Amino acid sequence: MTQRDGDGIEPDADTTRLVRLPATLHIGHPPTTEEDTDPDATGTVVTPVQDVSAPTTDAPDTADAPADEELPAEAPADGEPTAEASADGEPTADASADGTVPMTRPAAIGVAMAVTPSTEAEPAASQEEAAPEQAAPQQVAPQPAPAKPRTLGGRVGALVASAPKWVPVLLVLEGLAMYILALKVPPGPLRGVDPNDIDGLGLISALPTSAFIAILIMIASFFITVVQSSDRKFLLLLQIAAITFALHGAGALVATEPRFPTAYIHAGFVEFISRTGESAISIDARMGWPGFFALFAFVTQAAGISDLTTILQWTPLVSNLLYLLPFVLILRQVVATTRARWFAALLFVLVQWIGQDYFSPQGFTFALYLAFVAILLRWFGRVEPRTKPVPRKGLRRLLGKLDAMTPGELANTGTFRADKLLMLLMLLALFVASVASHQITPFMMLGVVTAFLIFKRTSLSWALPFFLGLAVLAWISYMTVGFWSGQIDAIFGGLGRILQNLRSNTGDRIEGSDPAHALVLKARLGILVVILSLAASGLIRRLRRGVFDRSALILLCVPVLALGLQSYGGEIGLRIYMFALPGACLLAAYAFFPNLPADSADVREETVPLRNRKLRVNPELTRKISVALAACFAVLFAFAFLLTRYGNEKFERVTTGEVAALHYIYEHDKPSAKVLYLVPKKGPEVTPILPWGERDVELVNFGGQALVHKDPARIADAVQALKEQPRNSYLIVSRGQVSYLQLNEGFPDDWGTKFRAALDASPDLKRVFSNEDAALYTWKKFVRGTEIPDPQPYKGRGDPTSPWTPVGIGALGVTWVALFAYEIICLNGRKRARKTRKRLLFLAVPAFLVAIAVIVERFIYIAQNN
Repeated sequence: MTQRDGDGIEPDADTTRLVRLPATLHIGHPPTTEEDTDPDATGTVVTPVQDVSAPTTDAPDTADAPADEELPAEAPADGEPTAEASADGEPTADASADGTVPMTRPAAIGVAMAVTPSTEAEPAASQEEAAPEQAAPQQVAPQPAPAKPRTLGGRVGALVASAPKWVPVLLVLEGLAMYILALKVPPGPLRGVDPNDIDGLGLISALPTSAFIAILIMIASFFITVVQSSDRKFLLLLQIAAITFALHGAGALVATEPRFPTAYIHAGFVEFISRTGESAISIDARMGWPGFFALFAFVTQAAGISDLTTILQWTPLVSNLLYLLPFVLILRQVVATTRARWFAALLFVLVQWIGQDYFSPQGFTFALYLAFVAILLRWFGRVEPRTKPVPRKGLRRLLGKLDAMTPGELANTGTFRADKLLMLLMLLALFVASVASHQITPFMMLGVVTAFLIFKRTSLSWALPFFLGLAVLAWISYMTVGFWSGQIDAIFGGLGRILQNLRSNTGDRIEGSDPAHALVLKARLGILVVILSLAASGLIRRLRRGVFDRSALILLCVPVLALGLQSYGGEIGLRIYMFALPGACLLAAYAFFPNLPADSADVREETVPLRNRKLRVNPELTRKISVALAACFAVLFAFAFLLTRYGNEKFERVTTGEVAALHYIYEHDKPSAKVLYLVPKKGPEVTPILPWGERDVELVNFGGQALVHKDPARIADAVQALKEQPRNSYLIVSRGQVSYLQLNEGFPDDWGTKFRAALDASPDLKRVFSNEDAALYTWKKFVRGTEIPDPQPYKGRGDPTSPWTPVGIGALGVTWVALFAYEIICLNGRKRARKTRKRLLFLAVPAFLVAIAVIVERFIYIAQNN
């Protein structure tokens, strides 16, 4: 007769039970994660299995085990991964810090050990009957956990064993401190930056060797962390943030004044709105989209900030750190390995060289664009497997095969309706803020939403793109009349001219005269070619594994459609590159790490078959090669970034002397003033290479141009241009303008010094301000009684209108209300409240057509009458 033990389990008398091991004793290999899973040639997942020398017996229940005791895991069976992973390929919360997973059953160890008797004693007769030849089992006391090593050798061994945890942290901190010291200390051997050393290659020509070593250390720290089994999110974010600081903060560390001259005019718009409480599109067309400027005017006024110098100085770095947050959320919604995601985030930092992240509406709305896409994927993502059979032939067969592939995105499941409603309101808020702040960003948002609907990657309805598109047209028609009323051709003249717009953004930008600077311009196109090539390779590698990344492809391709709009002053190519980066970086990361997470049933082998399909490279070797190649490309992109981003540093950096010259003008601009800047040829799209417009944008006119020649003695055209201007007009000669003429127009190296000497010798000019970096000249003699003219009055509201405008405004309101209500109902499901949705459509469609008709009528009527 047998009796149940204390745990309710009936033991077998012929079976030897095992003793639980202490928590600190681990036997066999620890469980692996997605990156350690070796796929074999057949596509199945193979994990290292522990060699068991004795058969496994029934393990005792662990209900009475100590709470802090961790048991070794069982050997995996049938190729299943030993570490649990979530849907996005990351270990679940049950995994411990070192990557091991506590299990409830101990592994067999093949060692005969005595058992612990049960809590209830069995009768002696039963014991003798069950095992007459065996002695009574002897109770084994639990073994205490080994104490921490007290000897020096033991401590050193423990420190070395824990190196994977603290070495990456030490390296990134060391590299960051080394980089800051390399740029901030006084110039000397292998340290410090002397601005006078900057040549046609830009800032990279003046950086010390220690700065490059520091960047290498930080990149090495990142890849050391990436190849580890555990996903250390905080450390990886810290490492990418440190690399971002080193690359995008270099200008702020070196420069004494905020770099990039155009940032100063944006500060002037903020100052004007803060001082007057209104925007004036008659002063500058950018005032027609005042959302960004009004926001900072409110913030600075509320905080009591009167000097924006510090904000302008660090905006590029803060902007790029801000871009990382929504981009990481986008990466969380793709089906990819941990290495692919974090490498894509690093690429996003390394190839963001175009410099649109300064204090500008474009830099601000790009962050809104990334947040917009992240919300679309996270809360309104849609992934539906194909149920229709694939056609047998033709183009439909190819499209059907693509549609039947494994989606590269995660589906949104388990979101409450209230959360979706809140996120829908957030989407609308982000879009409206972009509409009021920038001309191009809303079209990028609208294109992404429309493409997601076409390719069935969002659960939203078609009411949303019509709602958003009408908002863009309404803003242009009703709020920017002062801009387009007299320049219809400037707005619509570039529509459809794809080749011409492409030429103005590529070929025209590499025609530099200085050989070193021409290398910078060609390197920018080289980065574009390399990143697009890697993106194409990553897309192909994912397709070979049966994965179709629609969302990444949409984010890459939609911005290219902007080439059909207009040249945007020759800068539409830069905007396209900027908006295409999220999709390009994600696909480029797949070129190195194309596999799916280990918990997916669609894991493909890492290697690609050679000529003989039976001949394959060791998967572990290919993983090491992939990491090594990714690290090499990361280093290449980092150094190329310093060349391309700061290649214009010789004329884009702003000196204290140039700022002082402009401040002299602001102090003498009552009631008005005018500034003439140097140009090699006169034209409407020439931007002053000056820190212009920081204050008094309605009083100082920066529209004057003075023609100069390569011969510094030919000053007649510049003198005549100044003579034709009214009193209180200034001709400015600055370091930035001279550097621009030298690098882009082939002016001699000593042109600036000789040109200023010629102006000083002119009997008609008078120098009123001078320092090492800038000089101001005015007309020496004026006719007696000549007064300084009053500034041109700026216009606020009161724009021209048309007779049908009130009808259009009413139709806009009805359309937006109906479409918004329709979208809210669709949040419950496409099959809910069909009659109500039909009634809303019957109301929205006629109102939409009326609103569009009035917008067209306003363009025609106002343009003809102005």
